[in-house]
Amino acid sequence: MLEYIKVILEKVSFDRVLFEKELRKGIRELLPNEIKELKLWCYDKFGQIYFKVLNRVFGRMTLA
Repeated sequence: MLEYIKVILEKVSFDRVLFEKELRKGIRELLPNEIKELKLWCYDKFGQIYFKVLNRVFGRMTLA
């Protein structure tokens, strides 16, 4: 599922609103360790353009 979410995020990365929507949807489908991996991947891949979106989405999460 994680790899599928990454593909979707890459495909919708042209639109900020759609990117955030799909990111939130994807997170609901993942286990905590997968969310950590997704977070690292997202900041690496999209941190330059969607830093604020990533902070908003991942900032509210507490990952054990």
